[in-house]
Amino acid sequence: MRIAQVAPLTEAVPPKFYGGTERVVHWLTEELVALGHEVTLFASGDSQTSAKLEATWPKALRLDGSVRDPNALHMVMLERVRQKCDDEEYDFLHFHLDYYPFSLFSRQPTPFVTTLHGRLDLPEHQPVFTTFSDIPVISISNAQRRPAPQANFIRTVYHGLPEHLLTPQPVTPGYLAVLGRIAPEKGVDRAIRIAKRCGIPLKIAAKVDRADQDYFDQTIRPMLDHPLIEFIGEIGDREKPDFLSGALALLLPIDWPEPFGLVMIEAMACGTPVIAFNRGSVPEIIDVGLTGFIVEDEISAVAAVGRVSGLDREAVRRQFEARFTARRMALDYLAAYRSLMQAAEPRIKLVSSAE
Repeated sequence: MRIAQVAPLTEAVPPKFYGGTERVVHWLTEELVALGHEVTLFASGDSQTSAKLEATWPKALRLDGSVRDPNALHMVMLERVRQKCDDEEYDFLHFHLDYYPFSLFSRQPTPFVTTLHGRLDLPEHQPVFTTFSDIPVISISNAQRRPAPQANFIRTVYHGLPEHLLTPQPVTPGYLAVLGRIAPEKGVDRAIRIAKRCGIPLKIAAKVDRADQDYFDQTIRPMLDHPLIEFIGEIGDREKPDFLSGALALLLPIDWPEPFGLVMIEAMACGTPVIAFNRGSVPEIIDVGLTGFIVEDEISAVAAVGRVSGLDREAVRRQFEARFTARRMALDYLAAYRSLMQAAEPRIKLVSSAE
């Protein structure tokens, strides 16, 4: 199958550090290539891929200070994809750009789908999914769908990561962990309070976006001045196995409708249980009593910390292998592609005969 994967230009594929969508696109692309498909990746020029790379811009926009309007370059990329569709270069198009492709690509015959990677509960999303209620989209959790029931969700495909990317390391767990991004909705302040109540060290490996710098300076930084709390900063995949394997549990005391939460399956890949607040996708990802615990508040999180020693870390890893590998994700997407291609066959023939 000739497949186009269309990624955001914000980060390289894969990203140097933080960038959940671009990481997922990378893992999916590599698995599709390994399965024998002919894949073209539309992404920034500093991306690394086994597929054919179509670069709209030489450098990830996050790292290019000269770019002030990223929308302009995304529009150029979409037009390049459309032009190649005119030449019948692809059997299927897979977008990772939210609603940007909806209008343009609904007017051409090549079947396509968009994976929605973000939250859908903002008021301005409602008219979008009402207007484009026939455009096929894929959710990354069932919880993600709730705010937009009018959207044409054809399937939920959970994220997956390469089976051997992150693996358990032979270390003795001795602290609680926070991984990802520091922002109000991520609840790092709550994680710090939980660790202090437990009397257990907390290591925070997380980035601080410019938009969240004030929150970090005003709320989080004063809380770091404590002997139990260690702020490490942003880490990459090379550091994650040791960091996560050394943790008694990953704390995820979020306060927003998390669409998926890659950090949960990263922890599971290392055999590390997860203690997460009952928000968004959490009940779909965590198997209670097997891979972690779902809690409602800080008090119940403290109680859950006392129970993680009773979980089998090898069983946590086995559950990751059963549910959240990149190969399983790729096979799920291929099933969705084939279903949409079969549904589009009459339309493709009609357009061809009209020409």
